[in-house]
Amino acid sequence: MKIFIASKRLAITTLRQRYGNAHIIDVTSRGTEPWVCFSPFYPHRDIPVPFSSGVVSASVEGIWQGLKVFEQMDVDPSRFAVVSMKGIKRSARKYGSVLGHRAGVAGVRLLSYIEARYLIYLPSYRWVLDHCLQEQLGELQRLAMEKPLVLLDYETNVEVEDCSRPLSHAGLVKRYLEGDWPV
Repeated sequence: MKIFIASKRLAITTLRQRYGNAHIIDVTSRGTEPWVCFSPFYPHRDIPVPFSSGVVSASVEGIWQGLKVFEQMDVDPSRFAVVSMKGIKRSARKYGSVLGHRAGVAGVRLLSYIEARYLIYLPSYRWVLDHCLQEQLGELQRLAMEKPLVLLDYETNVEVEDCSRPLSHAGLVKRYLEGDWPV
């Protein structure tokens, strides 16, 4: 089973030159059904918010953005309810520098970026893979057995500890399928 991560920004001709007759699947918020469901923006609903007993979010990105803390604004639980896949992100341009991610809606502890990846993003995305996407994961696995599989994402960073670039959720799908989930 060969699975690759490539930038969605590459032209299809470039992808074909690099990967030949591989299955090429866009797992971003701009992908088609059923693959768009892998996007962290996708509203699976009822995703448990880490460190927040009884609180749920529509999407993984809603959790990530909702627990983000800025100089001028603390957590924003309204992000948990966004189901349109738009208007979820919060930026430093609007709220000042990012201070970290809060360990829960009512948490006292502020997590560093790496801690937040391990304690918020990874568990939330893993929950979606485990509880919402088993059928689609099975199909990806079947396709990867036929011929190489290329998962398209806007980000291609597969290293959780590399803070220089955002983490690729397609890379997490690859690692899940290969039994190499980051711990």
